[in-house]
Amino acid sequence: MQELERITARRSELDALAEELAKQLQEIQAEREELVIVEHVLTSRSLSLTVVGTRYVAKAVI
Repeated sequence: MQELERITARRSELDALAEELAKQLQEIQAEREELVIVEHVLTSRSLSLTVVGTRYVAKAVI
């Protein structure tokens, strides 16, 4: 009977751990999605600044 109790207790521990890991995975996925958006915004801004800078230099040369 003691063996059965240990197995039941261990299954309960593993269930709790699985829930915690699932929660952490959701948080990680959400953060990764946020980083993708920020990366896109920064890339767009960088490209925009490059275009503006190139136009400014082109006008200065002419």
